[in-house]
Amino acid sequence: MFQKITSRDNQKLKNARKVRDGKNTDLIYIEGVRHCEEALRSPLSIKDCFFSEELTGNERGRELIELISNKTRNISELEAALFQTIAETKTSQGIILLIEKPLTTEEAFNLKPESVSVKNQIFIYLSEINNPSNLGAILRTAEAVGVKGVIISENSADVFSPKSSRAALGANLRARVWENAKMERVLHWANERKLVTTAADINSEKTYTEIDWTVPRLLIFGSEAHGLSAEILNKIEEPIYIPMENDVESLNLAVSCGIILFEAKRQIDRHFNRRM
Repeated sequence: MFQKITSRDNQKLKNARKVRDGKNTDLIYIEGVRHCEEALRSPLSIKDCFFSEELTGNERGRELIELISNKTRNISELEAALFQTIAETKTSQGIILLIEKPLTTEEAFNLKPESVSVKNQIFIYLSEINNPSNLGAILRTAEAVGVKGVIISENSADVFSPKSSRAALGANLRARVWENAKMERVLHWANERKLVTTAADINSEKTYTEIDWTVPRLLIFGSEAHGLSAEILNKIEEPIYIPMENDVESLNLAVSCGIILFEAKRQIDRHFNRRM
């Protein structure tokens, strides 16, 4: 039923390693049972599936292969030792998918001004986020909160890298994403759509709970190491801060993002009488 690959030099395996190592950026590398299950929730096409013969030793593994076989015929079975040559993790769960990469340009983001300038719409702009795990975690939180789109600047981590994908748990495959965006262009884009630019700034006079999150906003976060420059902060319409105790100066970027976004969700749900 499935193709059996026995040689390390098989062309499909060579390509899988290139995708894993970022040498082929046309496809997305997904590894792990739960990650692959989440990937099946996306509309993206599966180009190749590789599984270890040990995967089908349990019911969950067999069910996963059955679901994948409904989407592609390009399924290959490998012995455990050979499978490990294409795995990214040391203790692989025995399943890898290569998935088509979605368009992540401004045009693909495809949101006209009139479709955005209504209440209950939040977008995120991530400026030079270098940690792929933080990037993936933010995407997962954004999906949970209902963020309408995530914009990622130049010089940021790859939103589809294996580390980002593990942290995102499929959210990066389902989210509306615009990559390699320039700050000036993003601010112009936000202005056209009447989004209030908002960012965390320790010198702000308002906390993140004191502003109205039911108005359309572009929430901006800077890099883990340097935050946002003074030049960018000067362009922010409504800066906010997260109150902290015990002389703690800052929080992990993904944690800060989660705190702020769930306050936004709380206000929006209350305003529209929705349950958290």
